This record gives sequence, structure tokens and C-alpha cells, in this order.
Amino acid sequence: MTNLVILAVVAIVVVGLILWLIGAFNRAIVLRNYVREAFSTMDVYLKKRWDLIPNLLETVKGYAAHEKGTFEEITQLRSTNYGGLNSAQKIDINQKLDIGIAKLLAVVENYPDLKANENFMLLMNELSSVENDIANSRKYYNGTVRELNTYTELFPSNVVCTLFNIKSEKLFEINEAERQNVKVQF
Repeated sequence: MTNLVILAVVAIVVVGLILWLIGAFNRAIVLRNYVREAFSTMDVYLKKRWDLIPNLLETVKGYAAHEKGTFEEITQLRSTNYGGLNSAQKIDINQKLDIGIAKLLAVVENYPDLKANENFMLLMNELSSVENDIANSRKYYNGTVRELNTYTELFPSNVVCTLFNIKSEKLFEINEAERQNVKVQF
């Protein structure tokens, strides 16, 4: 009878561990899928901005031809095949584009005629709307990444994540260059 009780306790513990393992794995998958969904939402807005940039550049180029460096920087970033980038690369290149767009907007301040141009104003309104959408989707993305990263780092769920190769994701953060004031020099 004692062996039977010990065997039952061991069986209950093993079944409990298996159920916990399944639950922990499923939770990690749910969190990972939230991150993917959040990135996908943000990616739509990033792509919209990606497609808007050439039109904005062409409009500004006519007014500020001597700002070649800023245009070349943005054009070089923009020349990358967006569809061929993974999510970490998309985050990196869009962080660099944020800096380029800030420089471009600083240049625009020196051209009142450009700011009054109807085409430019339409593009800027669209860019402003897209930037707001990106900011909101970044918040959601970073929230889901925070949850996943916390789960992958806390014990004992980190054991399950390591076992099944579920990794932390990169936050969409402002880099140090973006924290600095944009300096425009002529």
C-alpha cells in the first residue's frame, strides 16, 4: 500500500509538472504572437511612411537643393528593400529614418515658400498622421515586447523559453542621436 501511495504522489507530481510545462509553453507562444501582431500593425504604418518619404523629398529638393547631405542620407536609407528586412532590421532603419526626417523638417523651417506649398502641406499632414499612428503602435509593440521579455527572463518560465528557443525581442527605442537636438548647418 505504501508503494502505491508513493507511486500515486510521484504520478501526480509528474502530471502536474507536465501540465505546468504545457501551460508555460502556451503562455510563451501567446506572448510571442502578441509581439508579432503588434509589430505587424506598426509595420503597416512604417511602410506607409516609407512610401511617403520619396514624395516629401522630391517636394523639398526643389526648394533646398543645397541640402544635399540630408537628402542623400534619407535616400540611402530609403533605398533598402523594405520587404527583405526582418523586424529587427526594420526597427533599426526606421530609427535612423526618424533622425533623417527630423533633420529634413529642420531644413524646411528655413523655407517659408515651401511651407506654404499646397503639395508640401498635404504631404506633411499625411506624414504627421502616420507619425502619430507609428507612435501609438510603438507603445503597443513595446508593451507586448515587455511582457514577452519579462516572461522569458523570469524563473521558472525562462527554463521553458530556453528549452523551446523562445527569445526576448528588441524594443523600439529612441537611440542616443534622436535624443539630441537636430543641428542644421549651411
